[in-house]
Amino acid sequence: MIAWSTPHAIHAHGGAPEAAAPSWTYDPWIVAPLMTFGLMYGIGRLVLATKGRNRLWQDAVCAVGWLTLAGALVSPLHWLGERVLSFHMIEHEILMAVTAPLLVIARPIGPLLWSLPRGLRLMIGRAMRQRLSTRVWAFLSAGRNATLLHGIAIWGWHAPALFDSAVEHVFLHRLQHLSFFLTAILFWWSVFRRSDTGSAAWHVFVTMLHTSILGALMALAPHLLYRQQAEAAAVWGLTPLEDQQLAGIIMWVPAGTIYAGAALALIALWIRRAGQDRERADALQAL
Repeated sequence: MIAWSTPHAIHAHGGAPEAAAPSWTYDPWIVAPLMTFGLMYGIGRLVLATKGRNRLWQDAVCAVGWLTLAGALVSPLHWLGERVLSFHMIEHEILMAVTAPLLVIARPIGPLLWSLPRGLRLMIGRAMRQRLSTRVWAFLSAGRNATLLHGIAIWGWHAPALFDSAVEHVFLHRLQHLSFFLTAILFWWSVFRRSDTGSAAWHVFVTMLHTSILGALMALAPHLLYRQQAEAAAVWGLTPLEDQQLAGIIMWVPAGTIYAGAALALIALWIRRAGQDRERADALQAL
């Protein structure tokens, strides 16, 4: 849902960081995929409703996921994220820790496919069931692999040289967003749809741990790691180092809290299911 563009400096969108007020982003490479997704989902849901297949709670979850995605990429938050590191971090965390799990829970693939003409829908369905497709997906969505790929994307893009390049060039900036979002979808799919509850809790805990470490490194670094957005920090009453520290704290605490909450919920569910299985086993033995 995030596409490509010709590389050029991020600040070319609106001049120098202090030259304009926060504004909405109407980039067609962002708005068109968002609107296409929303339209296709709506059409697909109408088709499924005529067949008596109602899933209102999943529709609500998908709507919230879509709104958070639009908010991260179209609202003034995106404008600010192109200029101030702490807002950039908020944008990333919304994509990875809010939008991605919501869309995985909503499972929009069905409605999206039902929005297509029958021939095209059947062709895509057959392609998805091909042995190569299923094997590749099974490999990528395995809990350990998905967690590793997501971690590589997070740590790799936060290497100072690569992060600064992504801020400077639109192509890399969108590639960064895309890799964060897609690996997050893969990760949360492995958590909710692929792994058993105990393993899922472990993978979420590992992700919470390594992202918290990265956030702490950014927050506690005694010197500036990222320099491309340093000039704009003063406009918002921050020194460049304070902006970096705030960005690190955002990754460390609020985002870490989301992962911790998900891990605790999965652990509670795991314990509950283990207790139910034990009760069934005791009941069978009593017979």
